[in-house]
Amino acid sequence: MRKAFVSAIASCADKRHRPRARGFLQGLSSDELAYVAEYLGACVIESSAHGTRSRRELADSVAQFERWRCSVAGGSNVPEYKLVVLLECLCRCNLMQYTLAVRERTKI
Repeated sequence: MRKAFVSAIASCADKRHRPRARGFLQGLSSDELAYVAEYLGACVIESSAHGTRSRRELADSVAQFERWRCSVAGGSNVPEYKLVVLLECLCRCNLMQYTLAVRERTKI
């Protein structure tokens, strides 16, 4: 499973950044890889890959993703370091076009 996560995530980077992405991803734990994959999967589902974003915009997107995740999961959030790992992964692997536009759910 770990090898599949590394390959799938690295394939999101453009060709010239894939070796660096693969090296960074190989140093992550399986939980960290799963969290990165969950974020990128949400971006794909939302079709929210855009032009390159600033690190601040990425950080806002990651924070919004985690708030959405917590609301869906009933309040179970991940340790803060995984947010940092995700942000570093997006920047180091040059995946800065992936941001998530999570909409707030309204209660009826």
